[in-house]
Amino acid sequence: MEHRTLDQRGIWGSKVAFILAATGSAIGLGNIWRFPWMVSENGGAVFVFVYVLAVLLIGFPVMLGELTIGRHTQKNAVGAFEAIKPKSPWKLIGYMGVVTGVIILSFYAVVAGWAAGYLFKTVSGAFKGDLTKTITQGIYDKFTTDPFQVFLFFIIVIGITTFIVSRGVKGGLEKWTKVLLPVLFLLIVYLAIRAISLEGAAKGLSYYLKPDFTKLNGTVILQALGQAFFSLSLGMGTMITYGSYISKSDKLVSSAGWVSFSDTLIAMLAGLIIFPTLFAFQGSPGDVQGESLVFLIFPLIFSKISGGLIFGTLFFSLLLIAAITSTISLLEVPVAYLIDERGWSRNKAAWLMGGLAMILGIPSALSAGISSFFQDVDFMGKAFFIFGNLSLAIGAFFICIFVGYVWKVKNAVQEITSSSPRFRIKPFWIFAIKFLAPIAILVILYSLFA
Repeated sequence: MEHRTLDQRGIWGSKVAFILAATGSAIGLGNIWRFPWMVSENGGAVFVFVYVLAVLLIGFPVMLGELTIGRHTQKNAVGAFEAIKPKSPWKLIGYMGVVTGVIILSFYAVVAGWAAGYLFKTVSGAFKGDLTKTITQGIYDKFTTDPFQVFLFFIIVIGITTFIVSRGVKGGLEKWTKVLLPVLFLLIVYLAIRAISLEGAAKGLSYYLKPDFTKLNGTVILQALGQAFFSLSLGMGTMITYGSYISKSDKLVSSAGWVSFSDTLIAMLAGLIIFPTLFAFQGSPGDVQGESLVFLIFPLIFSKISGGLIFGTLFFSLLLIAAITSTISLLEVPVAYLIDERGWSRNKAAWLMGGLAMILGIPSALSAGISSFFQDVDFMGKAFFIFGNLSLAIGAFFICIFVGYVWKVKNAVQEITSSSPRFRIKPFWIFAIKFLAPIAILVILYSLFA
């Protein structure tokens, strides 16, 4: 039975494989879509400065805590808490992570489907000619209110995600992220170079990289903290689950460091695409607002630059790949639970949870304009607030408390140093996991209701 469980669960083939997979989990629409939006709303480069600090001081310590729980127990998000603190309410945090993973996947895959649809539109020449913002708005409205197109691409995204996860750790997660992450990185580097070479890009670079500290205030700090925290896929058991596949010989500190660095690098490179391009075409930071940036502004820009068809195809390919690497990790959380705790086969668990996410995603798919009822109640927006913000913050807060005060940091440190005795940042990490991170998360939670 133990051998069967190991076969079903799997283990990363190498440290590089884990870093690629975990980085893929963290990298998503938030890096390429939400990060530039947050930069534009919070003072430009000063937000970027605070964001990087927040990743170092808050995000990295929490990630290391989650990975340590996972590797120590070799269990999923539910089983890990149960293994360390048997027959206690702590496993409810794991259950919350499992539910959160399925529901986030249900609406996240809808937006990923829009990226897939826009990739198809770009390749088929929908954005050729002298476009205006009115025209791109009309294209977007027509697309999001067409049930056939929306559901077709939504189902395609769920299908690809489920297929990859059903293939297992080495044959699925590891195999595909080894391909998708390098491709994503090459695409984003190429697009960044292409963007900063545009005439007029210098103004965008200055806005993005030259901090004006007179714009620094509490709101900027709070928003940067929240973006750094949520960008790293923390609080729902993803990193506990991914950590459970890490070899006992791999160094946890450097693993967490590489994932945090890579995720931040991709977000920074995304900004190097967005702002130079925007300013080069007389845009302004006010244009950078969620879907209006990706689905309205950028097709307009692609129609006006030489090589726009290639540029646009690469951009939406990048967006889709980033989304898929995240949907994979979202589905892996409930799948790992069913394999570990219920004894299901990976294939059965993956397709059942993928099917459930598809059913649960129907209201979100309808809420962009197909159904006036779901649009009026802003179903997707409310789902994102509850599960994409609130649930993750609550989960991460209790993970910090669990590591710092229930399991005890001395036991966590013992696991961390079992593969590498040198842990130079131990005093900082203990302070961060026990005090700094929980307080920061409470501030985020307060801000959600303030």
